[in-house]
Amino acid sequence: MNPLISVIMSVYNDADNLTYSINSIMNQDFKDFEFLIMNDGSTDESSDILDSYSSDKRIKLFKNKENIGLTKSLNMLLNESKGTYIARQDSDDMSLSSRFSKQLSYLKNNNLDICGTRALIKGSTRVTPNKSFYLPIRFTLKIKNPFIHGSLLVKKKTLESVNNYDERFIYSQDYKLVKDILYSGSSMGILREPLYVLNLKNNISTNFKDKQKYYADCVKRNLIPHE
Repeated sequence: MNPLISVIMSVYNDADNLTYSINSIMNQDFKDFEFLIMNDGSTDESSDILDSYSSDKRIKLFKNKENIGLTKSLNMLLNESKGTYIARQDSDDMSLSSRFSKQLSYLKNNNLDICGTRALIKGSTRVTPNKSFYLPIRFTLKIKNPFIHGSLLVKKKTLESVNNYDERFIYSQDYKLVKDILYSGSSMGILREPLYVLNLKNNISTNFKDKQKYYADCVKRNLIPHE
């Protein structure tokens, strides 16, 4: 019997945070899930950490010989997934133990196709999104992506309807995905309660601001990136 949720995570040289992140998924109070993890060409101790979880039947490990990037790695995992719903998790972040159960209830009770949660910023009392949370999602998406990528829970059939992640976007792939889903006519929402802990220390948006801005501008202006 297939699991209700497939959790997908790509890892590249994140040994310092990896155990913390994986355990936050394995300790969910909702248990009907599979956890698909791609080792995207890591050269640090990430491989050894991942191997230590190989005996857990809920975890399925995959490995790229070379680093091919987040977008392609996530699409590869989506092709291997069996769940009715897809949940994201980033390898340097943490999910609170009630995340899946509360997201599923919120999604079903509000007849949504995709939902995210707000997030706590690791090491602080800040919550994100803040002011933009109170604006209509359709309006906010014209300016920026209001969803925390790692907090997404989405129906697999909704992802398939937009052909999963657009591999032309090596950055801002989540922004492009959410916008594609919105304009496909799907319904979406964000839980007010923060159920995710966001680590900004190694965050792509923080470390590659220029590239992130370029790709985000392409999403906003409906352009194809040329890099």
